[in-house]
Amino acid sequence: MDTDTQDVARQLRAALRRSGLSLRGFAAALGTSHSRLSSYLNGSASPSAAFFLRALRQGAALGEADARGWLTPQSTRRALKEAIAQSDDRWAFKIATQARDQVRAMLATPDEPAAAWETRPASTGDEKWDALLAALVAHEFAASGRTPPAWTDFRAAHEWVMSNLLLEEADIREATPDWLAERGIYIAQRDLITA
Repeated sequence: MDTDTQDVARQLRAALRRSGLSLRGFAAALGTSHSRLSSYLNGSASPSAAFFLRALRQGAALGEADARGWLTPQSTRRALKEAIAQSDDRWAFKIATQARDQVRAMLATPDEPAAAWETRPASTGDEKWDALLAALVAHEFAASGRTPPAWTDFRAAHEWVMSNLLLEEADIREATPDWLAERGIYIAQRDLITA
């Protein structure tokens, strides 16, 4: 193996360690298979320059976000999965909106590791929560003038109206911001603010 290939593999292994994820988790976050990532890590194949730079950036950002106590797509997914398993939609909603608020704060501060949110989280096992998280993150990236990560294009197959004790379904639909209604998710604006 030539020196450059060895150096690429070494830097990718360091990015994997910094990310705090397993090999499978880091591969999924980067949008590739674990076998392909393994081939890059052992130097039997070479990644594209774009993949290499993305892996370095996102590995560093994931590690930094974790070290600073920020939610990441992966930690948010784990927390959402726990709430979903307990059938606690209220808690799941609070987790999703807390993640949104942290993404907003990271995007507003230049030295924060917002690139951590470019990584693709695994599914929560419930497409409505996957779709809501994707919508919230996409909205924050767009509002900050950045291109939303590709994984945030996800949309659920069915519409979802989040219940509200004070509003009827028609009122919830009317009170939903356009950017969320376009995705077939209906949540009253005030619920998005007061979560």
